[in-house]
Amino acid sequence: MSLFAKKPLHQLLAQAEDSEKGLKRTLGAGNLVALGIGAIIGAGLFVRTAAAAGQAAGPGVTLSFIVAAVGCAFAGLCYAEFAAMIPIAGSAYAYSYTTMGELIAWIIGWALIMEYALGAATVSIAWSEYLNKLFGGAIPYEWSHSPFESFTDSSGVHHSGIMNAPALVILLLLTLLLIRGTQESAMVNMIIVIIKVGIVILFIALGWQFINPANHTPYLIPEGTAPVVDQAGKVIADYSGWNKHGLGGVLGGAAIVFFAFIGFDAVSTAAQEAKNPKRDMPIGILGSLVVCTILYILFGHVLTGVANWKDFVDPEKGREASVAYAISQYMTGYGWLAQAVTVAILAGFSSVILVMLMGQSRIFYTMSNDGLIPKAFGELHPKYKTPYKANWILFIFVGLFAAFVPGHVAGDLTSFGTLFAFVLVSAGVWILRVKQPDIERPFRTPIYPVVSALGVLICTAMIIGLDSQTLKVAFAWMAVGLVVYFVYSRHHSKLKNFNEILPHASDFEQKK
Repeated sequence: MSLFAKKPLHQLLAQAEDSEKGLKRTLGAGNLVALGIGAIIGAGLFVRTAAAAGQAAGPGVTLSFIVAAVGCAFAGLCYAEFAAMIPIAGSAYAYSYTTMGELIAWIIGWALIMEYALGAATVSIAWSEYLNKLFGGAIPYEWSHSPFESFTDSSGVHHSGIMNAPALVILLLLTLLLIRGTQESAMVNMIIVIIKVGIVILFIALGWQFINPANHTPYLIPEGTAPVVDQAGKVIADYSGWNKHGLGGVLGGAAIVFFAFIGFDAVSTAAQEAKNPKRDMPIGILGSLVVCTILYILFGHVLTGVANWKDFVDPEKGREASVAYAISQYMTGYGWLAQAVTVAILAGFSSVILVMLMGQSRIFYTMSNDGLIPKAFGELHPKYKTPYKANWILFIFVGLFAAFVPGHVAGDLTSFGTLFAFVLVSAGVWILRVKQPDIERPFRTPIYPVVSALGVLICTAMIIGLDSQTLKVAFAWMAVGLVVYFVYSRHHSKLKNFNEILPHASDFEQKK
């Protein structure tokens, strides 16, 4: 079988229509928009905004959000076309399978693990940080950080992490909720979304009056800015790289805050559970993206105006809990808001983890049905009709990362996986328009092929903007994925068996 053998489109559509054996269709347009917002607004906004400002963009982090949003908009339009046309769980993996073939589909499926699984791990780590902030640092550093993290406090005492226990707890609770059912999870997510969006708007409205214009001058980090070191003499921020200052810093910041936009594509993983996917999927994907982009730009402007971007360089000062820090240090009389924000952020992070875990389990479900990973990933609970075994396996995998890997490492890898998926989905729309122009498309990407091309170019540019260490680890992960494919997946592929039984199936599909 060719490495680039494609899954016939009529098979995907037939699978999407088989509601008796598959996932339940319980989600409406409102649920899908809330699902997207639930996944988008979380660690990316409350943690990565400060990280991007302190490490690369300065106050220009608002421009970084715009760059990232533009790339997401182009990719989002392409996702909307695919999700309406092929309403099946699996997202970019399923789309690539029918446009670019099995090998490419496997590569993107493997990369999506970096997006959803590591995304869930990253946010659970941020959840742990904010929980500790709420409790006034009562959780020992050793039990709330990975063994690869350490710091020396103001008393000269050195602390090294052992494991991040709170992150494991929240992952377990949300895994149990997901196993219970999609509709129940969506209801919990909707409640959380209302709370956290309200808090974001409240911070923007109240914080606007505390903006200090001097904090926005200069707007970009100047070239030649000296490195920042901690009390032990360790460099914690170096601005010598091309993507760490000036306009290059805006692109570097975009690669960092891009994590904040992960979520709208997670809506596409729920396509097989949407009541009317042809109408509701574009609304869910694009609606959630528009709402969050507006909030992000306003949020970044207020945060870097209330507090100076240099406050976000040191994790011990403002980076790990940037919003609460800015409120407590600079917004006199609003100490109560810092506590309210922390509680709301904890709830918000929970919804992000929930959607990330759901998205990854649905991708596993689809890959299992195709034979590329063991069938246990595709087994549904006899009562709840959820992929419960995939949820438990995912809990173990994500839990290991959350407990033992630093959050910034997992977060940057998540951005790589997402950007890679966006590149292939944007290219996939172009390919399918050329090869199968007559397929019914309930939603069509406008200004084709310009939108597809720009989606590929901008997302590729943001991949290049990631730091070299992240790229090395990401490509190593992809190499491991290729080994797994050639050792296991290629030999167990159901498409291989299908083509062996019906060698002219692809010709039949083309004629059809």
